[in-house]
Amino acid sequence: MTSSESNRYADAMTLDTTAYNSLHQMYREAALTNRRFKHQDVVDLIQTHEKKAVLQVREIGESVEGRAIYKLQYGNGEKKVMLWSQMHGDEPTATMALFDIFNFLEGEDDGFDSIRFCLKDNLVIHFIPMLNPDGAERFIRRNAQYIDLNRDARANHTVEAKLLRRMAEEIKPNYGFNLHDQSIYYNVPETKNPVTIAMLAPAYNTEREINDVRKGAMQLIVGMNNLLQQYVPDAVAKYDDTYSPRGFGDNFQAWGASTVLIESGGLKGDPEKQEIRRFNFAIILNALLEIAQESYKKYDYKAYDKIPFNASQLHDVLIRQIDLGTDSIPLMTDIAIRRAELTVERDYCVRGWVEDIGDLEGTYGYDELDANGLKFVQGKVYPQIFQTVNDVDNNRAWELLKQGYIAVRVASRGQGRLHHLPLVVSAHADFVPTPKIVLTGTSNFFLGNDTALKYAVVNGYLIDLSRPPQENFYKNWIN
Repeated sequence: MTSSESNRYADAMTLDTTAYNSLHQMYREAALTNRRFKHQDVVDLIQTHEKKAVLQVREIGESVEGRAIYKLQYGNGEKKVMLWSQMHGDEPTATMALFDIFNFLEGEDDGFDSIRFCLKDNLVIHFIPMLNPDGAERFIRRNAQYIDLNRDARANHTVEAKLLRRMAEEIKPNYGFNLHDQSIYYNVPETKNPVTIAMLAPAYNTEREINDVRKGAMQLIVGMNNLLQQYVPDAVAKYDDTYSPRGFGDNFQAWGASTVLIESGGLKGDPEKQEIRRFNFAIILNALLEIAQESYKKYDYKAYDKIPFNASQLHDVLIRQIDLGTDSIPLMTDIAIRRAELTVERDYCVRGWVEDIGDLEGTYGYDELDANGLKFVQGKVYPQIFQTVNDVDNNRAWELLKQGYIAVRVASRGQGRLHHLPLVVSAHADFVPTPKIVLTGTSNFFLGNDTALKYAVVNGYLIDLSRPPQENFYKNWIN
């Protein structure tokens, strides 16, 4: 790099978390605010970007059901970078971050032009923001033919996999970024910390050998991890590195592209992954800058091995030492509860269920409770039937909950079945709250002692009855 280029890119070399946060606040795409956006939302945004003529927009193919798949291109440098997102339709976090990056690339006169100069002059970047639009439409992992695109790199049975492979052959990238979401129930080993971001330099053969291509991916990850530790200390891990001949990341690595897998995991208090989206924006943009300047080569690739692998010891709620005994047979044990998401158009609700019972030492929960001295208490159904859920406001619901009523009944579900009340709302006359803690059973009950109710578990959410109701969050559904 010449001295004139160094001056031109001087600001780009000194970006920190404060700068990335400022950039993200400035360029965050306001049209994408939750995970269940649709293909048309993406098309509308791409058409807006096409009109600005900063990014080159090209329709590169169609999905099984005929939805357009686009590639956006930026830069005229020598190094070729290829990023693809949402090959699993229900993994959209990085897609949102890519649109934030598109907005940034189109900016100017904001104090960050040197970053754009650096990227534009040194890279040609190819973005495929939504590879599986049919899956995204349904918010499911697989495509419309129920095939996992990330297990179709070898056979190329699907039109979407064929398209991705064709792009790889046409572009011949030097670097690849395979962008995904992973389960929110992975944790950093031996801690209760959810893995917020997992990364991987995929293996290109069964022996997991390290050549210069994979070494480059490892060095990029070391740099990304350095940045992430400033955002989410001790919340980064590696994804499983078992070689998969069917996987695209493994094949891109074998085809000569230093390929990084990014998996967006979990962060307490961030159900729509908007904070994790910001982290994606920062680490992807930072990695692109490091590639443009070749500064990633300064990292010791062996530091990659110090990043732990994902553990799988996390639950939504973990209640320790709950009294589940009877007068004749005592039982003090632990229970784990999980909430399963159910998609409802552009939103979702949850269904809580008892995931495990027994000695759960060494496992963790997003919410944990030492229930020593507390017993299981069956909840009651409020005798009055309300016309609709709108007849019960949050304050009334909270008072009913504190009186031991865990459910109310409604005569009509109304137009929308989602609600945010700390109660079970049912249109069924025969609804019965959880009568007993059983494996895979429902999770609607109280915990209390001989004098008072202390906690409620409503559809898998742990509620402290001594706290103000606004401090709790619920995503429930009218049964």
